[in-house]
Amino acid sequence: MRIVGGQYRGRQFNPGKRFKARPTTDMAKEGLFNILQNSLDFAEISALDLFAGTGSISFELASRGCRDITSVESDYAHLRFIKEVIERLADAAIHPVQANVFSFVATAHRQWDFIFADPPYSHPRFNEVLPLVWQHGLLAPSGLFVLEHSAACDFATHPAFTAVRSYGSVHFSFFKNA
Repeated sequence: MRIVGGQYRGRQFNPGKRFKARPTTDMAKEGLFNILQNSLDFAEISALDLFAGTGSISFELASRGCRDITSVESDYAHLRFIKEVIERLADAAIHPVQANVFSFVATAHRQWDFIFADPPYSHPRFNEVLPLVWQHGLLAPSGLFVLEHSAACDFATHPAFTAVRSYGSVHFSFFKNA
């Protein structure tokens, strides 16, 4: 896994061969962050990374100056890797949380300016993620939510949907809170 931009650009971290998460590809991350840098002031926002996996998106956010990142991951080994990378970067901006995302969302008592979710494409509750973020009011007014998904998903009918971008087999749907 490589950080593709910002102050930690080029830093590489190896989660190991037994790692179960499917990290967002470097090409897709670069494309995503090229879009985000034109719409977000990273130093001024709070961010929530759901289904953090390797922590790749959280590390990209921190590398670009985001100072308030909550990284939620249920798998202990994945969370341990995220903590190890945080320690190696010596960056206190990322706050790792070991929790089931659905339980976390249901009990979170705050809002974030930017939310990224990358649930496993085969997760049986995949289609619940978007409605739950809205139902629990996690996205701040004028906030941006990005959901990573496969080509099989289409969220264009959601009232907050603004765009979809594709990078190979990786698709990002963008949602803006009015």
